[in-house]
Amino acid sequence: MFFPRWFELCCHCSRVVSRRGFPWGTPKDHSGLRPANFTEVQLRGTNAVPKRLSHCDIGDLYNISSVQRYLQKLMEEHRELSRKLQHNQLRDSDRKALLKKHTELLPVAGLFGSIEQAQKDLEEVLSLLHTGTKDEDQNLIQLLREEEAQICSNILTLRKHLIKALVPVDPLDPSDVVLEIVSGRTTGGDICQQFTREMFDMYRGFAYYKNWNFEVLNYSPAEYGGLHHAAVRIAGDNVYMHLKHEGGTHRVQRIPEVGLSSRMQRIHTGTMSVIILPQLVELDVHIDPKDLRIDTFRSRGPGGQGVNTTDSAVRIVHLPTGIVSECQQTRSQLQNRDTAMRMLRARLYQSMMGKETEQRHMARKQQVGTRNQAERIRTYNFSQDRVTDHRTGYTTRDIKEFMRGGEELEELMTDLLEHSEQEALLEAVEIFVTGQSAD
Repeated sequence: MFFPRWFELCCHCSRVVSRRGFPWGTPKDHSGLRPANFTEVQLRGTNAVPKRLSHCDIGDLYNISSVQRYLQKLMEEHRELSRKLQHNQLRDSDRKALLKKHTELLPVAGLFGSIEQAQKDLEEVLSLLHTGTKDEDQNLIQLLREEEAQICSNILTLRKHLIKALVPVDPLDPSDVVLEIVSGRTTGGDICQQFTREMFDMYRGFAYYKNWNFEVLNYSPAEYGGLHHAAVRIAGDNVYMHLKHEGGTHRVQRIPEVGLSSRMQRIHTGTMSVIILPQLVELDVHIDPKDLRIDTFRSRGPGGQGVNTTDSAVRIVHLPTGIVSECQQTRSQLQNRDTAMRMLRARLYQSMMGKETEQRHMARKQQVGTRNQAERIRTYNFSQDRVTDHRTGYTTRDIKEFMRGGEELEELMTDLLEHSEQEALLEAVEIFVTGQSAD
């Protein structure tokens, strides 16, 4: 069988590359991150799909035998689709459906073929090395060993690309988002509001860093330069893909610099929530005007001429669900109403998602939670100059630089995205394995 032989050669590749000093998915030196420690015995005996891996290079998932069986099933499906597409008797609708699936599998099949060819090249080099004698030219042996190491390095790179090609695609990734920031209700007092304003500035800085459009829809300031609530629309390339894992409760630990809490000069703990709502190009959400209650009121907080003196702010309540959206950013009631309706449609779309989709994309209620410390996804400890994400264990220092919303924040988001890709692939493989067991 080709797969067992392929697997044995890949185990050999990992030993060769390690011995020759080629990298094998060693992550950046962050606390809580470590490469998976797969031994050859583990590679040969791993049959179950783990619930959660220690965060490692995504290419290491290839070492799991169930992932290889899943890959073999896809290759068999690709060959079967190729065979069916050669028939001339297919109806146009059937051919179109087969061609679509065939195209989806094409990148995986191409990488599979490249790895297969590299394995053949490796077998040839190993055969020459094993059949050689001590009297042979040492220069030739050295060249063969260098070729062996180069092929193994190439195989490991192709394996990583292959596994990434297997990761299920999130159709919402290219979407723009509405990002809401809400101060904590249960802990921290004014420290929550100050931290909420800093988080708003951080995401605004990240939007500028990524050259995204950052449009403020709602902004409710608090005392001492804090922030109660804000909603913004962020538009650009793959915005949801980068921000979708930011939804949840964020915890801060610090000695407050302003406000009533600053008088105690001790470390306080507070929370705030981030809510991410994807904005599809067209939201298929029907809203009956009879189900809406539209209120107008005067804008709150500081403002210029006419902003706080007219009823320009708009609040819309969807009566059947109780979902509320409001906007008070402009002097035009019509513009505020239009913005509030866009936000309402986004929230209704999120609430209409099925249970599985809600879990995958963090529905609004799951993200808001109760905003208490037990539900935190990330801690910002100013006293220790540390940011820790509790979902992956990712830790970074220089918190002031992190809060600027530049490269440091992007590195954490990339780490979360890679981790979620691993989880998504393992989930797809688990479904495949469960289906095989049922058969």
